[in-house]
Amino acid sequence: MDALLLMVVCFGGYLLAYHTYGRLLAEKIFKLRPDAPVPSHERNDGIDYVPTRKGIIFGHHFTSIAGTGPIVGPAIGIIWGWLPAILWVTLGCIFMGAVHDFGTLVVSLRNDGKSISEIAARYINKRVRMIFFLIVFLALLIVIAIFGIVIATVFKLYPQSVIAVWLQIPIAMALGYAIYKKNANISLATILAVIGMYLCIAIGSWLEYRFPGLTSFSESWFIPPTGLWTILLLIYVWFASTLPVTMLLQPRDYINAWQLFIMMALLMAGVVASAFIGGSNFSIAAPPVNEIASDVPSLMPMMFVIIACGAISGFHSLVASGTSTKQIAKEPDAQFVGYGSMLLEGGLAVLVILCITAGVSMGHDGLVGDAAWQYFYKDWMGEAGLKNNLAPVVIGASNMMGSLGIPQVLGAAVMGVFIASFAGTTLDTSVRIQRYVVAELTEDIHMPILSNRWAATTIAVLTAAALAFIDTSQGGISFGASGAGAKRLWPLFGTVNQLLAALALLVVTMYLKKKVGLKYLFAGIPCVIMLTITGWAMILNEISYYKDKNTLLIIIGGAVFLLAVWMTLETLILFFKNKVTASETD
Repeated sequence: MDALLLMVVCFGGYLLAYHTYGRLLAEKIFKLRPDAPVPSHERNDGIDYVPTRKGIIFGHHFTSIAGTGPIVGPAIGIIWGWLPAILWVTLGCIFMGAVHDFGTLVVSLRNDGKSISEIAARYINKRVRMIFFLIVFLALLIVIAIFGIVIATVFKLYPQSVIAVWLQIPIAMALGYAIYKKNANISLATILAVIGMYLCIAIGSWLEYRFPGLTSFSESWFIPPTGLWTILLLIYVWFASTLPVTMLLQPRDYINAWQLFIMMALLMAGVVASAFIGGSNFSIAAPPVNEIASDVPSLMPMMFVIIACGAISGFHSLVASGTSTKQIAKEPDAQFVGYGSMLLEGGLAVLVILCITAGVSMGHDGLVGDAAWQYFYKDWMGEAGLKNNLAPVVIGASNMMGSLGIPQVLGAAVMGVFIASFAGTTLDTSVRIQRYVVAELTEDIHMPILSNRWAATTIAVLTAAALAFIDTSQGGISFGASGAGAKRLWPLFGTVNQLLAALALLVVTMYLKKKVGLKYLFAGIPCVIMLTITGWAMILNEISYYKDKNTLLIIIGGAVFLLAVWMTLETLILFFKNKVTASETD
């Protein structure tokens, strides 16, 4: 019953926050107006700028920001105990993460749908714009490379997910065609698309059971399976990211959002069912605050950068000011899309935490209760492979869905498709946003030939491919996820991601200072907290990289840190001069 009570309290808190704090931000701070001009109408081109119903754009935005972040982060961060993790993904989400997402979405809406980097130039100065661009480019480079390998690894771990994930593409394209070309009934089209998606999951699971290895590449090939899947995925996202958003990106994200809603409903029902029929084994096995082993980093500040998505994530500002802002049909929709989707992601993180702490306790490998939890968390999981990170989540979820009568094998298959699908939506969106970044950068340096969507996308994909396969520890090329350069950069991603959130909040703070005076503190206080935490974490990381003689991470981490310090100092100078350089754009 403790797990059920925790779920009810957290979800009730999110709902209350949306209708109180979220409404305060919408009506009193940002003062959203239904009649205000928005980029989707002003610059409608049918490719990137497309006015969209808020339910559909919510699906795109949510699935783009979620990815595997709110799954892997809590799976690692729970080592410090369930209480710090729960407090961070509830209070942090409500007062920091949702403010960050909402703020960057609104500021971009009122600045022609420009990226957060472009907006930094308007509200701070042009030097800051280039600094921000470099940080954003690096962050997206890491995201694209890593998520390509993440999906490839999930395909290897859960081969029954392969067919279902790839068949989502024609289903999504058919949905987009039906809605935008044939003006089909959205509700009916959605139901048919979701049914088709779950039929594909059943077909994929049956085929893998009937013909084991059908969707797997041979381990004996020159390039291991993860390397081959990564290459195929990067080829796919090149095409996906150059198509109009209504053709693939938006409808695929929309049906994946329904996949998430169904999955979250199953997990919530699993919590309720397990609480009443699961017996004494269904209880929170993890300690509130865990006694840390010697190999585990300190809770402060590392938990706040390891559990990123689900609490606050800088990547969200890139989605908000990259794709979502170009599809919002009217300003008031921004509360639902920006603030609401972040709260839902916090809810997903809460359910993942319950899978890990209570679901696992129901049994694994003959162990139950605290023994089952200790099986996974007696050692630090931060440097373990993706298989070990995902295992307690999948096992816990399967156990809880088992209380609903769903066989564990089927539950694991559904979770595999769920994880791969969400990583795929993040990959699609990341490449499209990187295309915007490359286009803006090449225009600035007067190389327009590289700014068209095909050339810019090619640059985005090829640079990520290089990062994914070049392993600097060997001084050559490594094909596969286990030794790839992208995996070596994973420890840096958490701090870069959270630093990006702090810098995005810095821009929102400067915007609010110009527009509403002292009310800038709604963004300013979270900004100061995140700058402090991430700066602290990056210094600790640099020390660790130096001890490990990890030259690549020392150089990249040090460069990002110095750029962030430079941007912060530039902003502080302007802030205390009480001047803002932005033109009146809203």
